[in-house]
Amino acid sequence: QVQLVESGGDSVQAGGSLRLSCAASGGFSGFCMGWFRQDTGRERVREWVALVDRRGRTTYADSVKGRFTISLANPRHTLYLEMNSLIPDDTGMYYCAGGWPAGDHCTGWEDSYKYWGQGTQVTVSS
Repeated sequence: QVQLVESGGDSVQAGGSLRLSCAASGGFSGFCMGWFRQDTGRERVREWVALVDRRGRTTYADSVKGRFTISLANPRHTLYLEMNSLIPDDTGMYYCAGGWPAGDHCTGWEDSYKYWGQGTQVTVSS
């Protein structure tokens, strides 16, 4: 049974950094992996943050470009998200997801991600 387990969430001040990890087990073999986030405190919908495929191609949401870095450690299927220059708008529950692309590249379309972790909370205070 495939499992994705996130870790690394914490409370930090604006301008700080965090590194999130997501460990995949159970024979996960998906082509796409990504980080999504949702700030339920402000009733925001879940949004994709960063994506990576097995070839190492990455995609970032405009809101995090230049500040976040996604990486995938093969063959252990461990996903990372390095987050720098954090701002309060980065606050939310961060989810790791894995799946297969609907087309020829990974996108933030949630239906293409079959596996999801439970999430790790990131809180950024001003």
